[in-house]
Amino acid sequence: MVQVRVEIRLKKGVTDPEGDNVHKALNLLGFKGVHGVRSSKLFLIDLQTKDARAARKEVEEMCRRLLANPVIHEYAIVVEK
Repeated sequence: MVQVRVEIRLKKGVTDPEGDNVHKALNLLGFKGVHGVRSSKLFLIDLQTKDARAARKEVEEMCRRLLANPVIHEYAIVVEK
């Protein structure tokens, strides 16, 4: 079995209201050194395979078909054993 980490985030230039709100709140709480905040989602996917290449390929298909919107999202995949 392998575990795959998938981080989905908004592309640069796409408005991130959640990140903007957290940034403002951190400044209001006195964290003045925070220059910017971007939000992302992390998925941990367990697959019944020992083949890291096959796992990556399957998760890339999951990203294309469901997890990410290619117009506004980019993603990073890390296969862990």
